[in-house]
Amino acid sequence: MNYGKLARMSAKKAGPKTAKIAKGKQRILVLHGPNLNLLGLREPGIYGHETLTDINASLASQAKAASVELIAFQSNHEGDLVDRIQAARSEGVAFIVINPGGYTHTSIALRDALAAVAIPFVEVHLSNIHAREPFRRHSYFSDIAAGVICGLGSHGYRLALDFALNRIR
Repeated sequence: MNYGKLARMSAKKAGPKTAKIAKGKQRILVLHGPNLNLLGLREPGIYGHETLTDINASLASQAKAASVELIAFQSNHEGDLVDRIQAARSEGVAFIVINPGGYTHTSIALRDALAAVAIPFVEVHLSNIHAREPFRRHSYFSDIAAGVICGLGSHGYRLALDFALNRIR
């Protein structure tokens, strides 16, 4: 695995502040799956008007107030998300908040990566996946997640981070 490439991908996708590793701080990884880079533009009636940048900024502020490092990463590519999950173990990540997007219903590879690293995680969805199309009602992650939050919009991310902060203390 090319960790240098992965670090550059993290910095590029998450921004320089969230990709920086701070010594001595506990770390929480926030993963955003496919199409979440389009938040604010894509079906705002379902996903809301906040952008991914807005959500990450809010989470970074919440984490900073708790003296915890937040690492945010978004990719439309399954393999990049798997690589990021695998790298989290060696980086000392204590907790993961993940919105797998469309991979919720299809990705055994992401599920296996999460199970392999054995880092506790919360699954987050902006919309209520149980009130949508039948294919969206199944998750490959829920049964191994510490918790699932859905249907609360971007507030669900903040609740998940609050849960993670309490779990790692």
